[in-house]
Parts: sequence; C-alpha cells; structure tokens
Amino acid sequence: MTFSAKLAVKGAAVLAVGALALTACTNASETGGGSKPASSASSASFDPTSVAKDDSLASQVPAPIKSKGTLVVGSDTTYAPAEFLGGADNHTPMGYDVDLAKAIGAVLGLKVEVQTADFTGILPALGPKYDLGISSFTINKERLQAVNFVSYFNAGTAWAVQKGNPKKFSLDDVCGKTIGVQTGTVQEDPDLKDRNAKCTASGKQAINIVSLKAQTDLNTRLVSGSLDAMAADSPITGYAIQQTNGGVEKIGDTYDAAPQGIAVAKSDTALTDLVQKALTKLMGDGSYKKILATWNNSEGAVSKSEVNPSVSS
Repeated sequence: MTFSAKLAVKGAAVLAVGALALTACTNASETGGGSKPASSASSASFDPTSVAKDDSLASQVPAPIKSKGTLVVGSDTTYAPAEFLGGADNHTPMGYDVDLAKAIGAVLGLKVEVQTADFTGILPALGPKYDLGISSFTINKERLQAVNFVSYFNAGTAWAVQKGNPKKFSLDDVCGKTIGVQTGTVQEDPDLKDRNAKCTASGKQAINIVSLKAQTDLNTRLVSGSLDAMAADSPITGYAIQQTNGGVEKIGDTYDAAPQGIAVAKSDTALTDLVQKALTKLMGDGSYKKILATWNNSEGAVSKSEVNPSVSS
C-alpha cells in the first residue's frame, strides 16, 4: 500500500472512530470539565498505594509507555461517580473509573495521569494522545470494529423522579412528558428517540426531551421539579439519589444492562492483553471490589474481565 493510501485509510479510521463516539453508549457527556457532586461523600477514594506491583506484568509494559513511566488516560470527567472533578481544588479527577485506572497503574508499576477530555475526542486519540480511554464506554459491535475493549463493569438504564413522585410519572406513559437525559448517551438515542417515535406514530404528544451536556445539571433540574423524570446509567442514577440526599428517587426497574470497557487502540493488542491481566489481578486480590464498594457501585461488578467480549448489539 502506498504512503498516501495509508494516510487515507488512517484518516477514514479516525473519522469512523469519531462517528462512533458521537453515537454514545452508556457514556460520559460530550464535553469535559465536570461539576462537583453535591456532598462531601464524593471525596471517597481508593488508595492505589494499597495495590502491590506485579513484577511479571510490569515487565510486559510496552517500551514507549515504560520509557515515560506514566499511563495516560483520557476521561470525560463529568459523570459521577464514574469520573468527575472534585477534591479540595474541585479539579482533581475522582471516581471508580479513576481509581481503577490508578490501580491498574500500580499493578504495572506506572504512574497514572487522568486527563479531562471531551468524550467524543477520546477514542480517536487512542495511541497518539491517550494510552487508555476509561470513561464509562459501553461495548458495542460498532465500536469493537474500531478499538479494543477490556470489560470491567455492567450498567443498565435506570429512571428517577423527584422525591415522592409528585407529578405521578409512569414509565408506561412518557408521551408529552419533560424528560431529562445527558447528551450523547444511549438513553437519548436510541431509548428516548424510539419512545418518542412511538408517541408521535400513535398520534400522542411528543416527549419534551431536555438534553444537557452535564449530568449534574439534570440532577439539579429534577430536584427542582422542572423535569418530570430523567433517564441515565444505573450507577449514575444511584449516585444522584445518594448525592441529592434523597431529593430524587428511582422509578421502575433497571433494564438493558450491558458491559462497559476500557478502550485501547485497535492496533495495540499487547497493551490490551496486559490491561486485561492487570484487571484480573485486581479482581483476584479484592482491590476491584473494594474500589466499587467505595463508590457504592458493587452491583455493577463483573466476575471476569474479557478482551473484546461478544455483545448482542
């Protein structure tokens, strides 16, 4: 293949990955720069110094990463409790995804630098800019064609309403309601998009979909009563309930559970396999479950980490 042809193929691949990012999943919002959660409970964090280095796995770190001594992670830090900015300066990356990244680094004997990024820019920058993308990415068939994934968590969709459900909202009657959703998530498309299509096709009033870039803004609007309900990833809904001190409550059951994964450049199979081994190590020594428990998200734990697992859609 000629050099110009290689460039064309590479460019097409980058564009394809960019398109995948825009089609969102269980994911973070489209913009970086998060809002801090509502209570000091958000300062809870797992101590990565409690994780021992594995010399055998550390010896397998690819030379470019080993030479810099740092694992660079791209993450949209607006999606508490998975990834957000908090701490004393309100600019420190935190959350269970951040703690998992630090723990993986500890196993491999590497420092970890979590960089706040626009969600849509993470996958295209894997390799040149980021070693890993850890940002609540749902694993789907389309993305698997462009990047590698290492599974580590399960999440579904969960709805919430204002405490006491004063508007008597029901998932069986969403037509004409004002529903909040984070931009770029599967809750926006296809979930609400499909529900809205059914409303209009049956002659009912369309859903008033309020799509915002920051989940924290949706939480605030729901508490204030300007939304009838909101839909989000199950851990995000659970955390919103906790952080609003019960100002909102879950309604209905969690559905459409799907695996989330750590993203790695498609060409970097060595790093992909190494991350899976590091996660397996963390699962075996109990660190993995401790991290999720710290953030009250043990429900999303998986029993096994896999490279590019089979998914239904």
